[in-house]
Amino acid sequence: MMYGMIHLCNLQDKLSRTDMCILMTAAVCHDLDHPGYNNTYQINARTELAVRYNDISPLENHHSAVAFQILSMPECNIFANIEPESFKQIRQAIITLILATDMAKHGEILDSFRQTVDNFDFTKEEHVKCLKMVLIKCCDISNEVRPTEVAEPWVDCLLEEYFMQSDREKSEGLPVAPFMDRDKVTKPTAQIGFIKFVLIPMFETVMKLFPQIEEIMVQPLRDSRDHYEELKHIDDAMSEVAGTKGGHSLCSWLNSSIA
Repeated sequence: MMYGMIHLCNLQDKLSRTDMCILMTAAVCHDLDHPGYNNTYQINARTELAVRYNDISPLENHHSAVAFQILSMPECNIFANIEPESFKQIRQAIITLILATDMAKHGEILDSFRQTVDNFDFTKEEHVKCLKMVLIKCCDISNEVRPTEVAEPWVDCLLEEYFMQSDREKSEGLPVAPFMDRDKVTKPTAQIGFIKFVLIPMFETVMKLFPQIEEIMVQPLRDSRDHYEELKHIDDAMSEVAGTKGGHSLCSWLNSSIA
C-alpha cells in the first residue's frame, strides 16, 4: 500500500530518495514480531514488553527495536554504505514513523496534519515529517481500501485476533474493550464506526493534498461503509425475526443465503 500511495501521489517527484527509503523501510518493518495482543493488553497484563518500555507504545517500540536488530546484521544491513550521521537521521525518522502507528496517537497526528494541509509546503521539514506520519498511518489501516473480496477475509482474521485477546483478558480478570468482545461485536458493527470515524476522515484529509486518491482510495472506503451498513440492517432484521415464531429457522436460511 505504501508503494501504491507513493506512485499514486507522485511522491517520487516531491520527496527525496531518502524519504522514499524511510517510508518503504518503515512500512516493511512497522509490525515486526507482533505478538497478537495490543498495547492495552500489554499494559494491563504488565507484560515484559510493557515493563521494558514503561507502558509507552510497547509494541511499536518493540517493532522498531526488532527492525534495527535485523538491520544490524551484515547480511541485512541495507544502510551499510550510508555515512554515520546520515544513518542516525534515517534511523530516527524510521523510528518516528513506526511509533506513529500507535493508534493512541491518532488524533494528535491527524490534527497536526490538518493544520498544515491547506498551506502545505514540501520544502518545510516539519510539514514533510507530518505527511510521512500520516502516510504510514493510512497504509497501516488501509485494508478497507482494497476490494471487498480481498479485504473481508482479513477482517475475519482481525476479529479472531480481537476475540482471542478478549477471551484471554476475561480469563485473566483484565478489562475487555467492547469492540473486541465476541459476545458484543459483529463484523458490521466493528467496521462501520472505524470506517466512518477513523478511515474516511483521515483519507479525506489526505485527499485535500492529493485529490487523485479520491477515486482509488476514498470511494472504496465509502463503498465499504455502505456495504457494512447494509449487512447491519440485515443483522438487525434477523434479530427481530428471531424473536418471532419460526424466527430461528428463517435466520438460518438468511445466513446460508448470505454466505
